[in-house]
Amino acid sequence: MIKKDYYQILGISKTANSREIKKSYKKLAMKYHPDRNQGNKNSEKKFKIIKEAYEILINPQKREAYDQYGHANFEYNNNNTENPFENHFSHSNADFGDIFGDVFSDIFGNSHSYQKKNQKGSDLQYNLEINLEESVQGTSKEILIPSTKKCTACYGSGSKLGKALDTCHVCHGRGQTYTKQGFFTVQQTCSYCQGKGKIITNPCLSCQGKGKVPFNKKILVNIPSGIETNDKIKIPNEGQTGPNRTLPGDLYVQIIIKKHPIFERKENNLYCDIPINFCMAVLGGTIEVPTLHGKIKIKIPSETQSGKLLRIKGKGIHSIRTNKIGDLICRIIVETPVQLNEKQKNIIKKLEKSLNYNNQTNNNPKSKRFFDGIKKFFENLTK
Repeated sequence: MIKKDYYQILGISKTANSREIKKSYKKLAMKYHPDRNQGNKNSEKKFKIIKEAYEILINPQKREAYDQYGHANFEYNNNNTENPFENHFSHSNADFGDIFGDVFSDIFGNSHSYQKKNQKGSDLQYNLEINLEESVQGTSKEILIPSTKKCTACYGSGSKLGKALDTCHVCHGRGQTYTKQGFFTVQQTCSYCQGKGKIITNPCLSCQGKGKVPFNKKILVNIPSGIETNDKIKIPNEGQTGPNRTLPGDLYVQIIIKKHPIFERKENNLYCDIPINFCMAVLGGTIEVPTLHGKIKIKIPSETQSGKLLRIKGKGIHSIRTNKIGDLICRIIVETPVQLNEKQKNIIKKLEKSLNYNNQTNNNPKSKRFFDGIKKFFENLTK
């Protein structure tokens, strides 16, 4: 059977260089690869012929033998007879591993160059404490982030100045290793040099061969008004430096709002306890209460009970999500007077008599209901 010329199979001229051979092979291999033409025997057959042509023409020694003797040079191998031209070339497939791995990467969308391009350093998180006033009004904070920078002693190479890096003997400088498994070639990052292709044999004393030295980097963080606890501010490209000079990761600043001595925040509302004396609780009056923007006066209704909530509209926090303003909610705490003198105690005693605690229906309705409930409880126990 007369075989078709390998140059014609790849669609190249006899003067084509290795780059043109690889380019043509890659294009044809992508077109006829069995994984892209599953069940198509014709495509599988064409792919094998293309592969065979490429393996011969990409190897300078094999190509020279093919140009001189044609297909006859390789038919001895198929017939298991001694090949008189065997010494003209070696059977190394190292170059094929490169292009074959590249073809498979393009087919499956996972090329080494794509991975390197999209590889990034690790993200960092920094917990930043601010007070409530800063979270409401917005502020700027300067923080120190542990980072690394290029070692000035070795200019980032990791090797002693003047000492060259050695080529990795495992991957021969490619950064990738190739293992054939039947029809497929598996491409992996070289575990010996971690994909760098080079080995440091004389490490720099300043950075211990890392090419980087630690330092604290100053970063200004702009905190918007209305931010809440556990909200995160993303600062792009301020994370850890990526491997092999790829992009650094991102920095996430997580906000933690300190406990306030007066106010408690719930969503966009503010809560605070307002103590009032016994007389104001009974008679009512006006009192000054604090807000985050100054003092305001509010009215206390007469006969106000301890625990009553008074809502002041629009004195809470401006939400950065809904653009609405919350309320200030004052919890009234009626304070029992202490350290009374005899005159004050006598006045309270007179008030006690006038309230007539034997008939509490009008003046103390809650007490009346409470004690009536206790009485009924014990009566039921004795039945």
